[in-house]
Amino acid sequence: MQTETLEVKVAIQIIKPASEVFEVIVDPEKMSNYFISHGSGRMETGKELTWKFPEFDQVAPIKVDKIDKDKYISFYWENDGVDLLVEMTLTPAGDSSTVVNITEKNRKNDEAGIKWLKGNTEGWANFLACLKAYLEYGINLRKGAFDFMSDAKMKV
Repeated sequence: MQTETLEVKVAIQIIKPASEVFEVIVDPEKMSNYFISHGSGRMETGKELTWKFPEFDQVAPIKVDKIDKDKYISFYWENDGVDLLVEMTLTPAGDSSTVVNITEKNRKNDEAGIKWLKGNTEGWANFLACLKAYLEYGINLRKGAFDFMSDAKMKV
């Protein structure tokens, strides 16, 4: 039996407490050290924000759905005219580690949905790797990583 809808699911363990992980996700100044180049504000329940990515000359509108401090973040963003729900769950794992689970829901199981599933699974896995590298080692893995995909390079 074929699944009618698709959703992205990724996870990673970060050797930092949930409070630190939470802060670098909801604070755009901190998020700019590993994911975005600019955010219009802190993620808070009900806020509408924009994120700018360093490689692309476009902004992504974000509609924050729910925030549960140090535990849960959800927001909606658009992909090809479809509003998608992103959920991030932070689960303590021992004294100083946090498991971060991300799901993005959902797209129809068709050619466009499969393309979205592939791209966004890669994207969220990259987000988690960059988050871990920044929190544990203070480095920005994203810096220069996608220059080959930038709007300027894509026009060549």
